[in-house]
Amino acid sequence: MGDRWHVEVDRSVCIGSGMCVNHAPAAFRLDTARQSHPTDQEADAGERLLAAAEGCPVEAILITLADGGEPVYPPEE
Repeated sequence: MGDRWHVEVDRSVCIGSGMCVNHAPAAFRLDTARQSHPTDQEADAGERLLAAAEGCPVEAILITLADGGEPVYPPEE
């Protein structure tokens, strides 16, 4: 079994660009205010989900390991 990720969107930062939905349409949705929401708080690790986080123009998507909370994206500096 692969890693599970915890996915959050900081809606105080989200600008509603929709890039997350373009990269991972099964993982994100935009509400009527064009704010992004993960479809599930926990998801299987995957390239599309990571691409969505990396493609967010304001880095509003936070991904951590579901088991331990270690950051996946953005990486610790």
